[in-house]
Amino acid sequence: MSSASLSGRTVLITGATSGIGYEAARFLAERGATVLVHGRTPGEARAATGRLAATAGIGAGQLCPFSADFARLDEVEHLAHRVVTEHPHLDVLVNNAGMAAPERHTITSDGNEIAFQVNFLAHYLLTGLLETALTAGPGGRVVNVSSSLHRTASIQWNDPNRSRRYSRLAAYAQSQLALTVFASDPRVTAVSVHPGVCDTALLSLYGDEGASAAQGAAHVVRLCDPATEIVNGAYYDCDERVEPAAAATEDRTVKRLSKLADLLVGNTLAT
Repeated sequence: MSSASLSGRTVLITGATSGIGYEAARFLAERGATVLVHGRTPGEARAATGRLAATAGIGAGQLCPFSADFARLDEVEHLAHRVVTEHPHLDVLVNNAGMAAPERHTITSDGNEIAFQVNFLAHYLLTGLLETALTAGPGGRVVNVSSSLHRTASIQWNDPNRSRRYSRLAAYAQSQLALTVFASDPRVTAVSVHPGVCDTALLSLYGDEGASAAQGAAHVVRLCDPATEIVNGAYYDCDERVEPAAAATEDRTVKRLSKLADLLVGNTLAT
């Protein structure tokens, strides 16, 4: 991973209070970037920025706590509005926040299956609301932290909540396929990356052993670096660009997912 300075660049990382998101925030801040550290609650975000500021070489002024519970789309809207107000020019958005689908079928107050909302719909909404900030200058980009499990998935177009036939693994995989498809949306330049199997809260979905969160974060940070040239819709397995699942780049699927997501987030992006 390069050690070149990223001073002057502003990066928002969702789910940055632990795991890959936290380590990515640390790497970026150590290289001089201003990092907007998102957590589920204000307390979690402040605690994470405090830990990061205590790390040698990271100035407190480089770290800005932000919060939103992605199980509530109104909080995602408030997060986006605050970011645009305080940081009208955003260089990178890292859509990293994620959760394993629960054992029991769970619907949010917004009416969506919780893993589909937290892992995909909230990021879809956030990215759309931050489009002006991401395109305020040249080179703005989005990095979606996806999963190799997207290859096992299908999107249940007529039942995205999987109300009729629920499986926690299938629900999680569907959310990751949707996030990977979303990288091909033409509105912003975006890529998706599987950071490898890492020892984080999601490890149980993959196996018993994994690389460190810092090792996974290094693959994410590389794609945040303007020195790394990217192509919209590209998919990376760690540092290697590979073809995603066939559905992920199909123009018809990209358009269909956008229509579905607009419906499920309540047409917020059109208001």
